[in-house]
Amino acid sequence: MPAFVDPEPPKAIPGDRRSRLLGPFLNAIEKLGNRLPDPLFLYLGLAFAVPLLSWPLAALGWSKTLPGRDEAITVVNLLTADQIQRMFTTAVDNFVRFPPLGTVLVAMLGIGVAERSGFIRTFLQVLVSAGPPKLISAVVVFAGVMSSMAADVGYVVLTPLGAVIFLGLGRHPLAGLCAAFAGVAGGFSANLFLTSLDPLLVGFTQAATDLIDPNHVVRADANYYFMIGSTVLVTVLGWWVTERIVEPRLGQWDPSRGDAETAELAPVAPSPAERRALRAALGSLVLMAVLFLGLTLPESALFRDEAGTLAPFVGALVPVIALGFLVPGLVFGLVAGSIRDSRTVAGMTADTMATMGAYIVLAFAAAQFVAYFQWSNLGILLAISGAEGLERMGLGTLPLLAAFIVLAAGINLVLGSASAKWGIMAQVFVPMFMLLGISPELTQAAYRVGDSCTNMITPLNPYFPIILAFAMKYQRDLGIGTLVSAMVPYALAFGVAWILFLGVWVLLGWPLGPGAPLVYPS
Repeated sequence: MPAFVDPEPPKAIPGDRRSRLLGPFLNAIEKLGNRLPDPLFLYLGLAFAVPLLSWPLAALGWSKTLPGRDEAITVVNLLTADQIQRMFTTAVDNFVRFPPLGTVLVAMLGIGVAERSGFIRTFLQVLVSAGPPKLISAVVVFAGVMSSMAADVGYVVLTPLGAVIFLGLGRHPLAGLCAAFAGVAGGFSANLFLTSLDPLLVGFTQAATDLIDPNHVVRADANYYFMIGSTVLVTVLGWWVTERIVEPRLGQWDPSRGDAETAELAPVAPSPAERRALRAALGSLVLMAVLFLGLTLPESALFRDEAGTLAPFVGALVPVIALGFLVPGLVFGLVAGSIRDSRTVAGMTADTMATMGAYIVLAFAAAQFVAYFQWSNLGILLAISGAEGLERMGLGTLPLLAAFIVLAAGINLVLGSASAKWGIMAQVFVPMFMLLGISPELTQAAYRVGDSCTNMITPLNPYFPIILAFAMKYQRDLGIGTLVSAMVPYALAFGVAWILFLGVWVLLGWPLGPGAPLVYPS
């Protein structure tokens, strides 16, 4: 439970029984997390480990027969001369053809313009400030969920804005900060629109799916329907936890415990020019939606193939997502004055790509690991062995998915990057679950649930120090454990309810997205 402010007396908080029980656990998690290497070196280590591991396993003759096929699959020793030569000669191709690389960079071209022109920031400000006071907690959480349209912008824009909004309404600012943080971090995988995370995760999912069935195509909108439903779920839960648990525990805010200037803060409203620009940008977005509907709905539309299917549109989803951010970003910037000429736009896209440098370096290491893992056959052998073990245990689909979500949530406490975790886990669990009749789309949806619900309680979240700094403006002696303990109710509520929500979704047999099945014919 949260333990921010107890006015009678404030110094009793560090000795609170819940804090004493939670402290050792949080200290252990923080200590373990700090010992993990950077994701770049983690992937490099795995890339070196796969060939080393393939050598003795190949010598032992480990092999399995894939169900439905007569041929035996054996471990390939990657330390032979021809395989070592292959590693060097295909390193560039592994990188260039790495599925998530191009999709993320293309999507970020549009998102970068929308973010840097001020479109996304203004949209979030208007969304939050327009909410009725009684519903402000729900609006703040919802805005946090929607902020994932622009990757991580919600952490640095919406979280401090939530605190300021609550303060301006005479409520505890840390309650607003917690509500925004819960929406941004806990609802990162949910949204009413496709985001850059969708093609990013699908790239890893497709690469793992190819181990079993190269003909099974995982679409970028594979989890779209489920994510829309999850947006409603996270918003309602975040609202309830803020109103019923977090804010009552915080009590009355004591301005003397914060910085001197915080008492004078008031919500920052967009200027009239920004509001006009926002209306124009949203209008352009509606026109784009109408245009693409016209290009996809008719039977002979441009984005349909000869058979009448939407396969061309599915293949074009990534540039469509990019345009969905680029066009309103351009319109907003031109009307608001943040974009003056073509050089401004070019600078925005260049700045966006500059921020992707760390990801590009990480992608190179991840591409080598994924390639080596596939060449060695370790992934498919582990999948077959794991599937055989799970089949003997007799776990049903729902208990299996629940256990997988808990595992993903636990790993998230010690490895923060969503793509880094899925790049590793997908190679084992997607093929394993396919052999048990669970579709790659459903496995990916379960992973997204587990990855999201503990985002706000891991100090390894790269934005956690920033959130802590925002919170310390309102309580100077705030510590990591205190902030984490305040977010634990959100994590528990999201985790339990989201697992049940996915279970009901599966039981009802609803598709996760357009053409996204729940079952894979094993």
